[in-house]
Amino acid sequence: MSSRVKGIICIIISAFCFALMSTFVRLAGDIPSPQKAFFRNLVALFFALIMLKKQHIPLKCADKRNLPALFIRSSLGALGVLGNFYAVDHLVLSDASMLNKMSPFFAIIFSYFFLKEKLTLFQIGSVITAFIGSLFVIKPGFGALSSFPAFAGLFGGMAAGAAYTAVRYCSSHGEKGPFIVAFFSGFSTLFFAPWLIFDYHYMTLTQTIFLLLAGLAAAGGQFSITAAYSFAPAREISVYDYTQLIFTASIGFLLFSDVPDIYSFIGYAVIISTAAASYKYNKRNDA
Repeated sequence: MSSRVKGIICIIISAFCFALMSTFVRLAGDIPSPQKAFFRNLVALFFALIMLKKQHIPLKCADKRNLPALFIRSSLGALGVLGNFYAVDHLVLSDASMLNKMSPFFAIIFSYFFLKEKLTLFQIGSVITAFIGSLFVIKPGFGALSSFPAFAGLFGGMAAGAAYTAVRYCSSHGEKGPFIVAFFSGFSTLFFAPWLIFDYHYMTLTQTIFLLLAGLAAAGGQFSITAAYSFAPAREISVYDYTQLIFTASIGFLLFSDVPDIYSFIGYAVIISTAAASYKYNKRNDA
């Protein structure tokens, strides 16, 4: 099995896991996004530590020179989770998912600037086209208050794209996937802890269970996407990340009666078509 095929399998598994995570976050109800993010990362940290022990990976950097990239990955990843969770709570589930799935396009941009990966005119055009598609989902002309959750979701996608660029850097410089996940989860847990100290909201048993399930799904998604981007670069496998839209749209309709409007569907079509064209372009050039 080639590295590209392994990356494709991992990224589809990741898409399903993150769709489940978004579902459980929504089901947890009216709890502040930072509090939801804390429990999401606390559970992920627990499983990451288990994986480290199981695979006999030491809880330390393979190279201390990777520490800046690990902190960048973790801080931007934490902000990405926060933006995504806020969008999940305030938007149609598939809209929040699509805005978060702008991350591969941002990963292409950040990979160009920080990893010196080549960026062609076609790829520049694809990023611009995808951003135009995102505007149909955001609908900025409909008022600042209604647009804020959408902009939060787009920011979450941008932060995730930068974080995944750092993941690829760390993976290519000797850091193991479980350690990257553990570092991010531990950092994020500490990052969100002050919110619980100063603004904790009481949770029922049902809400607690949903957040623990969200953390479990997030752990599966995090391990899968870390593996995916370590197997292959974003430009080769990122299109398969859009299977999450199928999962979230189906779940959102069945559980929450979510029905995106016509502008959102136009945005979905533009972004997914651009992603598919980018994949074909890269595949042809690699042949």
